[in-house]
Amino acid sequence: MVIAAVAVVSCNSNNSAKDNSTGMNHDSMPMPMKDNTMADDNVKMVATTFASVDPAVSTFMKSMVADYLAVKNALANENETEAAAASGKMVDVMKGFDKSLLSADQKKVYDDIEADLKEHAEHISKNKIEHQREHFAMMSKDMYDMVKAFGAGMTLYHDHCPMYNEGSMWLSESKDIKNPYYGDKMMTCGSVEEMMK
Repeated sequence: MVIAAVAVVSCNSNNSAKDNSTGMNHDSMPMPMKDNTMADDNVKMVATTFASVDPAVSTFMKSMVADYLAVKNALANENETEAAAASGKMVDVMKGFDKSLLSADQKKVYDDIEADLKEHAEHISKNKIEHQREHFAMMSKDMYDMVKAFGAGMTLYHDHCPMYNEGSMWLSESKDIKNPYYGDKMMTCGSVEEMMK
């Protein structure tokens, strides 16, 4: 109980200092939504490394992103069963991916990410929520690298929680902060750092 109170106080202690400069969102009120495709003044727009990929690679990435977001949303909603199912789908999608669709440069980037991403997805599919969250933090870094390289087929937001593991990130389909690391305990703790397409 004391740890949770310290975590809440720590996340909220910087509220007034950071709200204006980093977009920290700690209250339960939804943030005003702007046009979902326009970058905010304080949110960096991240460009995709490979401007042109095979249409089947784009389809693969859309599927990976959809399953990743399902894991993220399940963790935010404290649902380890749904998180496990969605991460299991990610493993299946990776197993069925035809890497011959990638150029040599694309394959090198993919190969650097694939094993770790698959390992984290497998762990999430077989464990309880706290262990799922540990692997989700690492999975999120891998998914960030994948989306940065190959695109997502949609607008995504790179969010950051300063509290979990001394700072952890995740990708989200919405500007609204829904923290997958703390769920109901600190649902809106975090900030939007970047926008990706």
